[in-house]
Amino acid sequence: MLNIGIITVSDKGWQGQRQDKSSQVIKDNLSSLDHHIVKYEIVPDEVGVIAGKLIEWADKGSVDIILTTGGTGLAQRDVTPEATLSVVDKVVPGITEAMRAETFKVTPSAILSRAAAGVRGKCLIINLPGSPKAVRECLEVIIPVIPHAIEIIKGEVTEHKAPDSEA
Repeated sequence: MLNIGIITVSDKGWQGQRQDKSSQVIKDNLSSLDHHIVKYEIVPDEVGVIAGKLIEWADKGSVDIILTTGGTGLAQRDVTPEATLSVVDKVVPGITEAMRAETFKVTPSAILSRAAAGVRGKCLIINLPGSPKAVRECLEVIIPVIPHAIEIIKGEVTEHKAPDSEA
């Protein structure tokens, strides 16, 4: 069972001026994973606040993966990637590269995403866009690899065998 935390990064959401639809899309699209949502919070677009929440949740060890939504674009207040990169031990660029590559096929503006992904301790952190449609599209790309990634991070998988080759 995966323990999941969801952080919505939105000034308006934090102030109660906008409904958080993206976190609901995350919850609705995790059905193929054996999981439990253990933490959820809306925070403002502030590097220190975002980074602090990522550190708190990851370091307590009760969350296997933190999915953030929002703050990954080009607007001046979009700072989620900066906060994420400031706290991770290892960057996992393949996750966000795959999200951008696949969603670009649907929406050319996907290449404007600055989303980041990485590992802090034994917790995987992945930034998702703020748009519910984009969240759904990105989750379709990454959900198949999440369980294996968590197994590796937790040390449950230590050796990788090459596929059998036929002569």
